[in-house]
Amino acid sequence: MQAQMLDSMDIERERGITIKANTVRIDYTALNSESYVLNLIDTPGHVDFAYEVSRSMRAVEGSLLVVDSSQGVEAQTLANVYHALDADHEIVPILNKIDLPASDCFRVAEQIEDVIGIDATEAIQVSAKTGQGIVETLEAIVHRLPAPKGDINAPLKAMLVDSWYDSYLGVIVLVRIIDGKLKKGERVKFMSNSSTHHVDRIGVFRPKMEMIDELGPGEIGFLTASIKQVRDTRVGDTICHDKQTVEALPGFKPAQPVVFCGLFPVDAAQFEDLRDSIDKLALNDASFSYEMETSAALGFGFRCGFLGLLHLEVIRDRIEREYAIDLITTAPSVIYDIHMRDGRVEQLHNPADMPDLTLVDHLEEPRIKATILVPDDYLGDVLKLCQDRRGMQLDLTYAGSRAMVVYDLPLNEVVFDFYDRLKSVTKGYASFDYQMIGYQQDNLVKMSILVNDEPVDALSTMVHRDRADARGRAMVEKLKDLIPRHMFKIPIQAAIGGKVIARETLSAMRKDVTAKCYGGDATRKKKLLEKQKAGKKKMRQFGKVDIPQEAFISALKMDG
Repeated sequence: MQAQMLDSMDIERERGITIKANTVRIDYTALNSESYVLNLIDTPGHVDFAYEVSRSMRAVEGSLLVVDSSQGVEAQTLANVYHALDADHEIVPILNKIDLPASDCFRVAEQIEDVIGIDATEAIQVSAKTGQGIVETLEAIVHRLPAPKGDINAPLKAMLVDSWYDSYLGVIVLVRIIDGKLKKGERVKFMSNSSTHHVDRIGVFRPKMEMIDELGPGEIGFLTASIKQVRDTRVGDTICHDKQTVEALPGFKPAQPVVFCGLFPVDAAQFEDLRDSIDKLALNDASFSYEMETSAALGFGFRCGFLGLLHLEVIRDRIEREYAIDLITTAPSVIYDIHMRDGRVEQLHNPADMPDLTLVDHLEEPRIKATILVPDDYLGDVLKLCQDRRGMQLDLTYAGSRAMVVYDLPLNEVVFDFYDRLKSVTKGYASFDYQMIGYQQDNLVKMSILVNDEPVDALSTMVHRDRADARGRAMVEKLKDLIPRHMFKIPIQAAIGGKVIARETLSAMRKDVTAKCYGGDATRKKKLLEKQKAGKKKMRQFGKVDIPQEAFISALKMDG
């Protein structure tokens, strides 16, 4: 039995985050003796899963805004509140972790009112550790949040909230019934791809799976229909009866990867194991895309697309942990729009595939609107970091002793090492959230890395021309420290087209045989040199005699 019932993955429990949305149904008898059925969804909070969060918001009538009373409002809190407001939710503020010594409920309630703009005078103070405030939270759900509405006699209309693969049941589809009712044995249609399926099972989570006969309006449950692939069940899709047609729910869109990188096995013999592990992970994650690629330096691997950096880390960690495969991860890149001279627009996923520049008119890169909440003491460092990453300041406001900075930033600069630098300059106190705002033309070039005059395609990156020299110097200096020395000099170069912009030379290994054999022991080294001198003297006495190397070494050993 594990402590966290809903956080089923090891990574979720270790990092204290939610990666996969979970639901639970609770039968609750209120203090006024009325009985209620509560359908709750625990959603992720990270920006990578913003679309899934927005669909979960549309599946329910109200939200609990849980804020850490020791840390206050964070950037992710703001992003998720906006999703709830867009869904026209009633919001109940919850101040959690009040048992901690650093808890300051009054200050955090003021922050909620100043930054978010909702009334926090009736915020519920909760300690999930001690159980304080749990009853008050349940009472607020049944009395302050509206009950679901729906017509049980109308044609079936259901929202697909989430889906995952089970090796015994196939794809398990999590649904919210908007109108009508869903029964076991019926045929249903997924409107995004017009596929039809026969419903095998219907059930709810309490929190374990419990089979029931039907789901009605306002209820959240699951269905199985012998579906083989998660890609056939898209989050936000509308489900209806096979022979009926209903109006599709608004807001549906297919998941689009925004960050790409290459995954290669350290041991080339594990390539087939890597293929199997990626195939299995893709069964549970429709937003994870991949295709095979070959690198001259790294061998066979896969070019993978992710929703963001956290999604990348989760997939990589799961492959290394669950399948025991050591991975080499190339530098993350984003999707660029290449406008060709003949009017065509192509998408560039891998910098190594950059076409001939004579055919290119211009390039456009994705931009994001970044929201950073930071204590006032570190504001200057954050502003400098954003300016160095080609950011344009959009807004700067204060909430008590914390500043909220809004910047327009290129996504390419964020995926490189922005988050690590932000945490470093603010000692971990800053929170960061972003949303895509479109594409913008800029002076971008492809920077290639050459090792011993041979280009390494896996290290090619797209950089801004003004920052190319600094980025190139940093990369060649890092590679100089990482590449082992050989018996010959190795030039390491960064180049744009045919022009070298940075160079380091890895010096040849010294041929100091005695130091290598004897670990630098001066006494033994001196004795060996004396024996070598004696051997050379004997050779001069006998004249020019070709003595095989093996024989000469054996003679030295015999003298010893």
